[in-house]
Amino acid sequence: MNTAYALWTPLQGLLRWLAPAAPSRPATATPAQRSSVRMQAAMTRACVAPVRRPLRVVRVMEAGQPRSQVGRMVISGRMADVCAELDRLAACEAARS
Repeated sequence: MNTAYALWTPLQGLLRWLAPAAPSRPATATPAQRSSVRMQAAMTRACVAPVRRPLRVVRVMEAGQPRSQVGRMVISGRMADVCAELDRLAACEAARS
């Protein structure tokens, strides 16, 4: 019994450290107060400018592949930005032909 306790006690500390803290909510909050808090949080999120993530274009070249060949490409970002980049690449390809 003592051995199990000696093994379990450090694991409990580790689990408490790894587990996220439970959000604290007042036990006496009325539904109107909870609604008001939710409304304030929604308004705060709406007022904060959204984060603009940049368009990422990654070109993957295989060993021994000449630079004139495109290889594989990974394009990530907002759908509108990805489509614009694809249109730009198609226009460049059409200009070369």
